[in-house]
Amino acid sequence: MESSIPLSTKPERRWRSKPLQTSKPSLFLAFFSCFAWLYVAGRLWQDAENRTLLSNLLQRNVAQGSKLLTVEDKLVVLGCKDLERRIVEAEMELTLAKSQGYIKSRLSQNESSSGKKFLAVIGVYTGFGSHLKRKVFRGSWMPRGDALKKLEERGVVIRFVIGRSANRGDSLDRNINGENRSTKDFLILEGHEEAQEELPKKVKSFFSTAVQTWDAEFYVKADNNINLDLEGLIELLEHRRSQASAYIGCMKSGEVITEEGSPWYEPEWWKFGDEKSYFQHAAGSLLILSKKLARYIDINSASLKTYAHDDTSVGSWMMGLQATYIDDNRLCCSSIKQDKVCSQA
Repeated sequence: MESSIPLSTKPERRWRSKPLQTSKPSLFLAFFSCFAWLYVAGRLWQDAENRTLLSNLLQRNVAQGSKLLTVEDKLVVLGCKDLERRIVEAEMELTLAKSQGYIKSRLSQNESSSGKKFLAVIGVYTGFGSHLKRKVFRGSWMPRGDALKKLEERGVVIRFVIGRSANRGDSLDRNINGENRSTKDFLILEGHEEAQEELPKKVKSFFSTAVQTWDAEFYVKADNNINLDLEGLIELLEHRRSQASAYIGCMKSGEVITEEGSPWYEPEWWKFGDEKSYFQHAAGSLLILSKKLARYIDINSASLKTYAHDDTSVGSWMMGLQATYIDDNRLCCSSIKQDKVCSQA
């Protein structure tokens, strides 16, 4: 009897794998990641393009700006190259002139305008209330009228030196103007205010104005409380003609007064060191500067420091120069020596 093979009841094995099932969240995440990558890549590309464009624009603007803003190009466009060259040359000449103690152009201008060189210009300090003193001087040692003109022909100029009133144009100024029209023996310092506390500035203004007005070998500052032996002074200056850097006077030093309210008080006493003594300087009653030194004061007037007194101020200016100090006791006006060119009035 044939036996039959029994059929299996178990499910038939399949050699293919079962299909995968993907969830919706996974699909969404994949889509979002792809979109984010595309967005970032696009932004990076756009930023790179923007940076390149911006760099090119900046380079072009810088190149154009340099052409617009460079001083060199402006000078070319305006045709100022020659002016620039002349300014540089003038600055070099001015520097050289200062180092030598004078300005060549001003010197040549003075010489050509006046046509005369003088031995000395003597400035006698005076004030608004010194009318009687001036009358006494004109009647004694100081020439007047034609005699004053003849003295100038010999090469010596004498002028009373005064500034202007604090109230410009008032009766004080008018009186001086009227007196000067009559006597013609004033040097009026238009830019200086006449006041006791302004005396140090007055000496600076005197030397500057005198050196601009007259071409002289020497410039003499004298107080109005002394008498002068003119012939003796002229002889002294004639003897010193060859000394181009002469600083002449009755040389002295002395204690710096530190007590406020005391005579000769120096507000800036602390600048003179622990010993509190002044440097060597010519007494203010009569001091003499050569042309070279006077021109130095004129050129550097704006920057020269003044102290409480005019003679110490001048002495401080001379300290930094190659000045030749000449201590002449004939210029010590208070001395009892017989052989001197000045005396107390």
